[in-house]
Amino acid sequence: MPKPTQTAQHQPLERLLQLDNLVSATAKTEPYPHIVTSGLLRKNGAESLKRDFPEIQKSGYFPLSLLKRQGAFDQLLKELEGPELSAILTEKFALELRDKPQMITIRKWSAITDGNIHNDGEAKIATALLYLNDEWQAAEAGRLRVLRGEKDFSDYADEVSPIYGNFLAFKRTENSWHGHTPFKGERRVIQITWLRSWEDYHRKDKRGRFSMFLKNLFQKDFKQQM
Repeated sequence: MPKPTQTAQHQPLERLLQLDNLVSATAKTEPYPHIVTSGLLRKNGAESLKRDFPEIQKSGYFPLSLLKRQGAFDQLLKELEGPELSAILTEKFALELRDKPQMITIRKWSAITDGNIHNDGEAKIATALLYLNDEWQAAEAGRLRVLRGEKDFSDYADEVSPIYGNFLAFKRTENSWHGHTPFKGERRVIQITWLRSWEDYHRKDKRGRFSMFLKNLFQKDFKQQM
């Protein structure tokens, strides 16, 4: 008996990541090692990713362990969790990431207090941000900046508009200051972090879960605040 024909809805989706754009990007060294590029996501995947993006009602980054993975969004996460991204950034930064724990967190909403200038803790050795917003009309607000210092948003080496497919990766150093000017509203982003150890991973995941527990207790849904 012939095998049943696979229907379109069960066919695997085309890959969503366009990593060739990252391979061809130049890693800059000032003020710290970082890469900024665009077009990392296929344009024909935008609607599916928007449809399958997790239903998040609070501001802040949510650990994957608290979110529903489905459809195109789950496929994108699997591609990000695969070996290719870590291998490319290992070469770009001359920093071994392929054997390091990888933590992914998701943001949908930004509060006006988010984005302050900061440097990541030593548990993080590298971070990448992939944006998924259809457009960005804010003139300056919400655009992440690679900063030369810890006090001045206007002194920056690179700026990333959080529109669909834009990507930033950087190596954590003693001076890897970054942040964005105040913005309140929808700002979809996937954050991928490589950590020193699994001990750091479990500690951060536990802290993220507790933070979200407190937000669920005390913070109204973000839309109700707008």
